Amino acid sequence: MSAQEGVILVGQKATPNYVLATVTQFSQGATKVIIKARGRAISKAVDTAEMVKRFLQNRVEVQEVKIGSEKVGEPGKERTVSTIEIVIARKE
Repeated sequence: MSAQEGVILVGQKATPNYVLATVTQFSQGATKVIIKARGRAISKAVDTAEMVKRFLQNRVEVQEVKIGSEKVGEPGKERTVSTIEIVIARKE
């Protein structure tokens, strides 16, 4: 991760909090922001990315979306949780 890249971890807070955090990253000079979420927060991450695109209009674009899964929990009680990473970058 370079100095021109920010990461937002989406969790239980309200969506506007993550939108503000993402816009703040861009205003501080980031050229790329990665929005990461897993489980139930995935829909909130997608909402955040769409709201950022609408708020910053033609200045940013979704560059890449990565989906996957990871195992969480204690051995023997592990479960699989879906994950998403949405990369939003400034348009050149």
